[in-house]
Amino acid sequence: MATDQLLSQATAASRADLTEAARLAAVRRYDILDTPPDGAFDRIAKLAARLLGTPIGTVSLVDTDRIWFKATSGLAVRQIGRDPGLCSSAITSDVPYVVRNALTDPRTVNNPLVHGDLGIRFYAAAPVITADGHRLGTVNVLDTKPRETGPVDTATLEDLAAVVMDELELRLSALATLRQEREQRERSDEHRATVTAIASTLRQTVLPPALPRVPGLELACHYHSATPGDVTGDFYDVLFLGERQWAFFVGDVAGHGAPAAAVTSLARYTLRSALFRGLTPADALAELNDALLRDEHLRECCTLLVGWYAEDFAKVTLAGGGHCPALWLGEGEVRQVWPEGGMLVGALRDATFVTRTLHLAEGQTLLLHTDGLIEARPDGAPFGEEGLHAFLGEANPRGARETVDALTDLIAGFDPAPTDDVALLALSRTARPPE
Repeated sequence: MATDQLLSQATAASRADLTEAARLAAVRRYDILDTPPDGAFDRIAKLAARLLGTPIGTVSLVDTDRIWFKATSGLAVRQIGRDPGLCSSAITSDVPYVVRNALTDPRTVNNPLVHGDLGIRFYAAAPVITADGHRLGTVNVLDTKPRETGPVDTATLEDLAAVVMDELELRLSALATLRQEREQRERSDEHRATVTAIASTLRQTVLPPALPRVPGLELACHYHSATPGDVTGDFYDVLFLGERQWAFFVGDVAGHGAPAAAVTSLARYTLRSALFRGLTPADALAELNDALLRDEHLRECCTLLVGWYAEDFAKVTLAGGGHCPALWLGEGEVRQVWPEGGMLVGALRDATFVTRTLHLAEGQTLLLHTDGLIEARPDGAPFGEEGLHAFLGEANPRGARETVDALTDLIAGFDPAPTDDVALLALSRTARPPE
């Protein structure tokens, strides 16, 4: 029996070593350790502390023998040893790790961080988990006095940890693809096919792989690339906000290539983060405007339409940032839905953004598009908004899918083809499914 127990313990230890080795390989895969401070992660650390009302918030990565902080709020430390680190314990938990009173909790009563200069009494963390299940680190909050937490607090930490993971994925995809693109562009023209494939991959990193299913809505999208060998800045997204609310947006970054892709990546992440935190579409645009102006490496501006959809009331709140108007389709009519007065995003510090609210009844469709569609010149004549209205009025499509399919066929038939990319996103109200 003793021999069997020893063998079992040895096997368990071996499995643990393999699991840890795979986790450390995942940490290194994201190439994030020892990188300079990043505004996106800094905002998450500050947000964690603010939302849970604690003096300290951090975004940490667990390395071989240290806890390294990608971002801190209220703590002037870049790294600590792993052995006394609370984060080392937190990454082993499948759920948020909460210590309400470190002096009485058996997991922490002897921890040096509790009895040392920091005097930690409260600690709560949610693991940052990759899609393949590796725990890279945590989003955590700390206090020097005991605290109580509830389900909302732990859910907030989990959501912020998911946002950190999204940012790491976006960062990794952009870095890897831009590196490949740069290397390939330095070579001769015989590698154009490879460059085209790289550009296509980069576009995929700033567009959702598939639209979510929204109860009571039919969604459809299309992306037409005018220059397959280059990267442009048209983008769209749809995300679930909870409590039967959804957000969506369509944008267009000025310019082409890697600079446009960098703005697109920042815009998509910033908007997702702002909307998820409960900011209104107009306030989300204001936050993105501030983020673009603060980044001295980004010079491109963008236009945007950002919306909220409330399932209970079928109400759409739409905010505009210098973008071409959305179109409301229903009962044989085509009408512009334009929050007039919205300004270009990333151009002026005192930019203002305007909101418009509408009700989407069953059978009605809201179409958002980028200006590559109306700026096309089939047969040498501008297509324009008038041409788009006339086409949709005559085609009279029923629902989002029919609308996007009709426009996809239209674009494919343009001669010459559009010289700018075209992004389409349509939402149509369907009968609400039973509870």
